Amino acid sequence: MLLFSVLTAAVAPGVSLLTYLYLKDRYDAEPIHMVVRMFLLGVLIVVPIVVIQHGLQLWLGDHPVLFSFVESAGIEEFVKWFVLYHMIYNHTEFDEPYDGIVYAASISLGFATLENVLYAIYSPATYGTLLMRALLPVSGHALFGVMMGYYVGKAKFATASKRNIYLGISLALPLLLHGTYDYIMISFKTNWIYVIIPFMVALWVWGLRKMHRANSRSPFRFLSREDEIKL
Repeated sequence: MLLFSVLTAAVAPGVSLLTYLYLKDRYDAEPIHMVVRMFLLGVLIVVPIVVIQHGLQLWLGDHPVLFSFVESAGIEEFVKWFVLYHMIYNHTEFDEPYDGIVYAASISLGFATLENVLYAIYSPATYGTLLMRALLPVSGHALFGVMMGYYVGKAKFATASKRNIYLGISLALPLLLHGTYDYIMISFKTNWIYVIIPFMVALWVWGLRKMHRANSRSPFRFLSREDEIKL
């Protein structure tokens, strides 16, 4: 019974954040089965990512910069971006800029949720530590996904001359933010909370603005509810 409660506490943050991001799609909500599919793909990529990370760590060592920006953020964000681009970018359901945020966050939160479950199983997790993980790494993954999805959404509907630029930003920006997050957590041994809290607050503000801008560019924003239903 205790294990069930701990696992529920580990899963709840990812599902709650995904639900929040899904409901913020004001004009043309994505099919639930597509969102669940991307979430499950995020769960499935955990194992290959861990294997690759372990191999790189044996090869490159664990220098804070290399670990943060290459072995951790570099591998995780590249694999998430690869799945997003190849599985959903050209899908017919990707029909407005905010969709990029929904699908990228689904993959990111699938990854973060299994990571959280494994932490709860193999570490001495308490409800306090799980709450801290919900506020930091899980929400961090969600916001890295928001940044990735925002620029993938811009690329999807941009002119050919700007498409590759936005796709490049969609990989580079979450990688840099994720790497910075990891570097803070590794390098600031005692006072990390005074650095990570302003970082996360700024990330949330920035992410909410990106969500608003993506929604404001929806081609469905001028349709009445009746026309939207007919579509």
